[in-house]
Amino acid sequence: MKNMVISLNFNGCTEEAFNFYKNVFNTEFRVIQYFKDMPPMEGFPPAPDSVMDKVLHAELPLGGDALLFGSDSLAEMGRATTAGNNFAISLDASSKEEADAIFNGLSEGGKVDMPMALMFWGAYHGALTDKFGIRWTIAFL
Repeated sequence: MKNMVISLNFNGCTEEAFNFYKNVFNTEFRVIQYFKDMPPMEGFPPAPDSVMDKVLHAELPLGGDALLFGSDSLAEMGRATTAGNNFAISLDASSKEEADAIFNGLSEGGKVDMPMALMFWGAYHGALTDKFGIRWTIAFL
């Protein structure tokens, strides 16, 4: 395993929240992407116009190896965010095989939200909710 990250989801205020965290932790964005930056992907419907200026993915380094990820998970896209589902543990695997093994293990008895697949940003990535209700994202880059 290369890294573990906490991912936070918001109802449209990710940019505001991450600007707040940026000031608190005295850091700068490593990445900030918006839904309008996302290219079309086979099997995924395009994002509605109402979310184009919302955050698809933000990254803030917090010091050392610690990273904070964030995105807007909106009802318009079928992913309403509520307290309890507004975070995920993100694991960065050392190999595709390790990513698959972790994903398959954690998804046993749980729910696959996004099967492992190659994503437009170059990562092999998937998401699931384990049988205890904990959300996980697994990636290999």
